[in-house]
Amino acid sequence: RSEILESLEPYPVHVQTVPDFQDLISGKAQVDDVRDIDLVDLMGRSAVPHDPELMQACIRDKTVLVTGAGGSVGFELCRNIVRCKPVRLVLVEISESALYSVNKELNEIKLAEHLELDIVPLLGNVCDGNRVENILSTYKVHTIYHAAAYKHVPMVEHNMLEGIRNNALGTSVLALAAMRANVQSFVLVSTDKAVRPTNIMGASKRFAEMILQALQVESRYTRFSMVRFGNVLDSSGSVVPLFREQIRRGGPITVTHPEIIRYFMTIPEAAELVIQAGSEAKGGDVFVLDMGEPIKIVDLAKRMIFLFGRTFRDISNPNGDIEIVYSGLRPGEKLYEELLVGDDVYGTSHPRIMRAKEGFMPLSQLNDNIKLLSQAIDRNDCDTAREVLLRVVEPYAPGETIDDYVWNENQLIKSLDENEKITKLSVRRVSRGTEEGSVGRRQRPGPQDNSGSDA
Repeated sequence: RSEILESLEPYPVHVQTVPDFQDLISGKAQVDDVRDIDLVDLMGRSAVPHDPELMQACIRDKTVLVTGAGGSVGFELCRNIVRCKPVRLVLVEISESALYSVNKELNEIKLAEHLELDIVPLLGNVCDGNRVENILSTYKVHTIYHAAAYKHVPMVEHNMLEGIRNNALGTSVLALAAMRANVQSFVLVSTDKAVRPTNIMGASKRFAEMILQALQVESRYTRFSMVRFGNVLDSSGSVVPLFREQIRRGGPITVTHPEIIRYFMTIPEAAELVIQAGSEAKGGDVFVLDMGEPIKIVDLAKRMIFLFGRTFRDISNPNGDIEIVYSGLRPGEKLYEELLVGDDVYGTSHPRIMRAKEGFMPLSQLNDNIKLLSQAIDRNDCDTAREVLLRVVEPYAPGETIDDYVWNENQLIKSLDENEKITKLSVRRVSRGTEEGSVGRRQRPGPQDNSGSDA
């Protein structure tokens, strides 16, 4: 399929696709179900059939909880979980609208496929310890898939402390509650940006990974694991929806840098591999997914232009439809991402899941830094929070400046206040000096005064 599409790229044609023959035979699709080619058709790779035992090991006949259930990956995790026959699926989501959407669709699937399970939609924030404790103890949760996170790199960079609070401290709150509630399996959905991070999002996710690694040493019952992968195609906040909208508006498409590359995976594949990786966990595992070959973002943009039946406009083709402009790397953004910190990686029973061995800080030291981090967040102290991340997350290589909006605004206000104080003080000193000079002149005795006193 990819070869056919690539052979058509030089031509200004709008390519569409008919259903798969198997879908036609089974009645899942009709002959006239012609649709536009999607990016997944162009970039998707041959699927590896999932292992039914791995898919169901932590789910079948159990109570499963998904945090961030309304997000791109969380939503897809839930679609898979309901079909693996749990007794109950607990949805935890901070966004009311996202929770409504996922609950609605899952109940439609439940009705259409005659599934027997309870679906419990709960509004909640993983940073709220009391809420989390209450949920876990009430529903006797067996398995947690922790997908709740702030993930948009520039957005987290500009909201630094909230990103750390949610991604790192929220994971700590949830993990400790899971241990106290005797949860069997806890799977963190992590990211390739946690490897040698240059941004707050990646550093906060690596901090979260280290919390689980350290807790595993103390845990006698709960198995903690984490699964790293790169970008998922068409997820919320990714470049794909942005490019799609820019093409529909007639361009231009904005790419940060001509050499920037990323790993991509489809949302369904990522969700299936997360579930299967969690079933492979022995405790403290760092799983890395085979993401295939990295893709240049500019090549992805050109492919999307082609898929929409448009042509690429540049110097060699000035009459093309869509232009690509380069906007420059954003705060915390890297040209390329990695999946491993070290070289110790081992295979598992699944061909696209690997197990990595990576170091971490002992829990006693980590707890001291968690406390410092929490105090820094409460004081709105970005400097200290940054110092803690630099000390704990190695190697963390942030930019020279702090980009948090609130912090920078406060620094500006303090600077203006200080300048104003200096200005007022200078004016006061000048005024006082003038006043003292005037008084001195009035009090200095003149000839008339002397004559008067002599008289």
